[in-house]
Amino acid sequence: MLMLIITSQFEWRQPLLADPDPAPSIAEKQYQISEHQEAIKEKIILSREKKIQKLNELVQSLRRQLLQCRANMKMRNISVTAIIEQIIVLEQQQILKD
Repeated sequence: MLMLIITSQFEWRQPLLADPDPAPSIAEKQYQISEHQEAIKEKIILSREKKIQKLNELVQSLRRQLLQCRANMKMRNISVTAIIEQIIVLEQQQILKD
C-alpha cells in the first residue's frame, strides 16, 4: 500500500514540474496578431491589384473595340456618301435626258 501511495504521488507531481507548452507572453501574442493582420492586408492588396489589372485589360479591350467601331462607321459613311453622289449624278443625267 505504501508503494501505491508513493508512486501515485510521484505521477501527480511529475506534470507539475515540466510544463510542455508554456503560454506565450502578451508581447508574443500581440506580435503574432500583428503578423496575422499584416498577412491579411497583403492578401487584400494583392487581390485588389489583380482586380485592377483585369479592369485595365477590359478598358484596353473596350478602347480597341471603340476604335474599330469608329473606323467601321467612317467606312460606312464614305460608302454612303459615294452612293449618294452616284445617285445625284444619275438623277442629273436623267434630268438632262428628259
